[in-house]
Amino acid sequence: MTIGYLPGDPGYRRLSVALFAAGLATFAMLYSAQPLLPELVHAFAISPARSALAISVATLGLGIALLIVGPLSEVVGRTSLMRWSVAAAAVIAVGCALAPTWNSLLVMRGLQGVALAGLPAVAVAYLREEVHASRHARASGLYVAGTAVGGMTGRLIAGGLADLGGWRLAMAGIAAFGLACAVVVAVLLPDSRNFHPQSAHPRNLLKQTAGVLTDPALLALYGIAATAMGAFVAVYNATGFRLASAPYGLGPGLAGLVFTVYVVGSASSAYAGRLADQYGRRAVVPTACAITIAGVLLTLASPLPVVVLGLAVMTAGFFAVHGVASGWVAVRAHLGGGGTGQAASLYLFAYYLGSSVFGGLAGTAWTSAGWYGVAVEAVVLLLVTLLLAMLLRRIPIRVAGSEVGKPATIDQELQR
Repeated sequence: MTIGYLPGDPGYRRLSVALFAAGLATFAMLYSAQPLLPELVHAFAISPARSALAISVATLGLGIALLIVGPLSEVVGRTSLMRWSVAAAAVIAVGCALAPTWNSLLVMRGLQGVALAGLPAVAVAYLREEVHASRHARASGLYVAGTAVGGMTGRLIAGGLADLGGWRLAMAGIAAFGLACAVVVAVLLPDSRNFHPQSAHPRNLLKQTAGVLTDPALLALYGIAATAMGAFVAVYNATGFRLASAPYGLGPGLAGLVFTVYVVGSASSAYAGRLADQYGRRAVVPTACAITIAGVLLTLASPLPVVVLGLAVMTAGFFAVHGVASGWVAVRAHLGGGGTGQAASLYLFAYYLGSSVFGGLAGTAWTSAGWYGVAVEAVVLLLVTLLLAMLLRRIPIRVAGSEVGKPATIDQELQR
């Protein structure tokens, strides 16, 4: 086995830039339709509720495909799936811009979600294999930073271009952005050096599936993904309604600028990765959960600057949780005997399931109790996240070949 890349290595720099670009492209394309929903309502004479399908069909396609692509990557490899995933999604984005009817646009968005699944399902497993064990968390944090910036960039580019020339120009601009990122990934992403294909025999697949579905630590991490993402999306789903109502009365353009706080999330995920390498994942995740809760509580204040500060603190905490937890899944699964791609896919499946279910409940919470109801929903979910993070501290660490009884080394799951 080749020793993994370390910071300063040319391969580490290429890998970091390529995965940052891949994260940018993936989440820019996935969420770029969000600021375009009012444009789609007028363009296709549909209701606002139907317009939201432009997002939900993409996330649904991605979530379902994750369950297939993860196990597939254990057999066919990581790098080819990641390269083709970003490239195919960018090409389909061109088709979205040219879609003649509403139904054809939905079909293209669904296909785009399926295509995008190859990147998030494989990235953390690839990082676990190719980056030196002492820098796993840092590299995962940098990748998640790219996803945070991508989510913000996609919304800002699409919103700005829509003001200039409508939704088709906006989607064409996102397609061009995605194609540029796909070229970066194709050129810079190093080929796998430490990937060892697993047997395609169903018995081996079932064994690995059982492993990633019965480990209590992995189950806790899946729960963290669902509850933390559910709280995060719930808050942002209701933020637009709050900023549009009294006493703020902001228009869509100004309200949309709130997504610039994603920059804080980008920085926090990368920083949390470095802290996890230094102090251990089991210390960083609960701390980040507490920070996320503090951010939600800040949003209960009325002054707009304090509300934005609360969103920034919440965003920083959430991306720190997600950045560390997503990388932890791959390490834990590997030390359990394999199935890193499957474990990463299940983590992300829970992530998007939480987004869909708990994010959707935010509308009910807002209607029944206003922002207070949304904040209560988010805090309850985040308290569950914190409880799961604390339970993880009580689950035995995994060492290559055994669970306990050895001092901490770079070859095992850190428990500081």
